[in-house]
Amino acid sequence: MSVDDLIDELDGMVEEAWSLPLSHGRAVLDGAQVRQILDEIRQTLPKEIHQAKSIVADRSKIIANAKREAETMVRVAQERAKTLVAQDEITRQAQQQANELLSQTQAKSREMRRATNDYVDDLMKRTEDDLTQLLAETKKVRQNIRASQRNGKI
Repeated sequence: MSVDDLIDELDGMVEEAWSLPLSHGRAVLDGAQVRQILDEIRQTLPKEIHQAKSIVADRSKIIANAKREAETMVRVAQERAKTLVAQDEITRQAQQQANELLSQTQAKSREMRRATNDYVDDLMKRTEDDLTQLLAETKKVRQNIRASQRNGKI
């Protein structure tokens, strides 16, 4: 069960809970059931954190692959330039092509890095937003439980 499903289940419990008269919205909940759901949330959260770490690792792999590809393209351009050294004109043309290829490779590498960073940033932001919302909801439920316990209503 996902964290969102567990939070929905807690929310449903609160909605269906029996309200105490003159208690300003305080309700009676099954403490064991609430604790069970909270335990499931605790077990599920590390999975989501692991997914976020996996996303970061994927980003690193993509950047490393792009760097290797760029280095390979640079090496190819350099080797091509060395084989064309026979005449001055050919050498000049080869140098120009190598520089253009190097420029293109660097531009492609920058673009790939930017796209990767944007993608990872978006995924991390969504994960952060989900975790923030989950944390806020969990804190609210805990506060409600503590308040009910303090008032001796459970």
